[in-house]
Amino acid sequence: MATVTRPGPATDPAPSEGDQITIRPVETRAEYEACVELQRYTWGRRFSDVVPVSMMGIAVKMGGVCLGAFDPGGAMLGFVFGVTGPRDGELAHWSHMLAVHVEARNAGIGRRLKFAQQKALAERGVDTLYWTFDPLVARNAHFNLNRLGATIAEFVPDMYGASDSALHRLGTDRFITRWSLMGCGGVARSSSSQLAEGDCMAVDGGRVVPDRAETATEGAACGSAQPAMGKPGCNGRIPSGADLIQVPVPRDIDAVVSESFEEALAWRRANSAALTRLFSEMYDIVGFRMGKEYGRYLMARRPAISATGGHGA
Repeated sequence: MATVTRPGPATDPAPSEGDQITIRPVETRAEYEACVELQRYTWGRRFSDVVPVSMMGIAVKMGGVCLGAFDPGGAMLGFVFGVTGPRDGELAHWSHMLAVHVEARNAGIGRRLKFAQQKALAERGVDTLYWTFDPLVARNAHFNLNRLGATIAEFVPDMYGASDSALHRLGTDRFITRWSLMGCGGVARSSSSQLAEGDCMAVDGGRVVPDRAETATEGAACGSAQPAMGKPGCNGRIPSGADLIQVPVPRDIDAVVSESFEEALAWRRANSAALTRLFSEMYDIVGFRMGKEYGRYLMARRPAISATGGHGA
């Protein structure tokens, strides 16, 4: 029998004792200018898609959010920025940018900014939060899908087109991530809710995920026991009769880029082709597993709908 694994609402990371980092709305022009400077620091001095001070301020006046993480001296360590508006018949927020200064990374600041953003939006009656991430970045997939319990709404090849940012050398294929700000019971998620580190996203709109999703092996090569697509050298065809397919990505794509840019490009091409094909054939991402060598997206075929509107056998 198939099982359902529901991701519990994620835990709001409370600051540790003695932590003097403050998360609050960006308010002054100098603070907005610090956001712009951090954009240039993160995406590169030549990055032409920097969001200017005026546009950030206008977006906030129209219901958007811009929050900063500040050290005790008032220096900005990170920020998150996005815009709010109607999408698919609901009030939604698009989180456009999140950046943390390199010297302040791995301290939980990005996660705290995300939850502060969530809280601010829930207070305004926003139901859903969207943002994008690169499918090849396994650490972001683990954070977004496993830690937050978000889902993948869409895959968009070359979403941002040609870019002059050094971070976009491999192109801008992106997942659009959808994060419900409401728990399973229909109430806003709060700091008292729980999500264990190992929990995974395994239900999308009530979908049931087969038991075998829980037993996927580490092996990610073509021809492994678990059907796989998206690794360089795979033939790119959907394995016959496969209802569940894993799409591997390097555990650390940045390390691959440093060692061989051509190998990284091969991963991009294979990954893009596999995701495009699988989404077009009505497969959905229903989970993510982080292994020692690879991360693995689990993609399941959508259940057939009978003529009477019920699910097929």
